[in-house]
Amino acid sequence: MVRRVRRLLAAVAGAVLATACALTLAGTTAAHATTPKPPVAGVDITGDELDEPLRLRADTRPTEVNAVLDQVDWLGRTGQQRGPQAADLGPKYTVVVLAGDVPKNTYDLYPLAKGGPRIYRPAKQPDRSKTLAGWFFGRLNMSETLRSAGVPLEPQFDTISGGAGGGGRVIPDDSLVPKQDLDATMNELQRLLLLNAGVMVVITVGLAGIALLVRRRTR
Repeated sequence: MVRRVRRLLAAVAGAVLATACALTLAGTTAAHATTPKPPVAGVDITGDELDEPLRLRADTRPTEVNAVLDQVDWLGRTGQQRGPQAADLGPKYTVVVLAGDVPKNTYDLYPLAKGGPRIYRPAKQPDRSKTLAGWFFGRLNMSETLRSAGVPLEPQFDTISGGAGGGGRVIPDDSLVPKQDLDATMNELQRLLLLNAGVMVVITVGLAGIALLVRRRTR
């Protein structure tokens, strides 16, 4: 009888302890779930020919803030370990992303780098998060995005909006000037058509000759 009572008390105690642990874990999870992450308050930009930082805030310049964030928020976990030569990087602009009023992430942007815009992400971040240092190809519209935010850069109207990497200019300069006028183009087309017609005549004559030769031999 005593053993049964002890077993019953042990089972009840275990159930109570398990329930308490489950409730504690659920409360902790709910607390984490209900605690919202601080929204991005804005970005600070420093760099070449900027006497003082550009302080863009989401409540006053949301379009510019989102455009700058779009340049860096897609980076993967790992990048290239080696970047271009220092002489090929061009002007450097450091972007610091703020969560609330606290610096969270930092990136170095090179919009005029040779071979296309580049981004360098340092391993040491303001929020002390663990990340891997690396180089990344930037978006083709990086220069225009920074210029719209207030960075003193020359306008580039022939860049593609969005996309990643691949050069500062997409349309070659010499392609903007017509190489042939309409008459020259029509002459080239006419020559091509005549050449094709001549080839068809030669093929037809050749087939007719072969057919005639085969016919004579089969008689």
